Amino acid sequence: MSQVSRLTISLPIELISFADELATERNVSRSKVFSDCLQELSEKRKLASMEEGYKAMAQQNLELAKIAFGIAQEVVPAW
Repeated sequence: MSQVSRLTISLPIELISFADELATERNVSRSKVFSDCLQELSEKRKLASMEEGYKAMAQQNLELAKIAFGIAQEVVPAW
C-alpha cells in the first residue's frame, strides 16, 4: 500500500461543492475524489509523454529504414 500524507489546501467553494457532489455520487470520501482526479491527470500526462516518445521513435525508425533501403539498393542487384 502506498504511503498517505495529510494535506491542507484552499479551493474555490464551487470546486468543493462539485467534489462533494462527486463524492456523494460515487459513495466515496472527498479525499478519494481529489485523489482519483489527480491520479487520472497523472495517467493522462504519462500517456501523452509516451505518445510523444513513440512518435519520435517512429520518425527515427522511418529515417533508419530509408537509409537501410538505400544501402540495400547499392548492395543487392536489381532484379
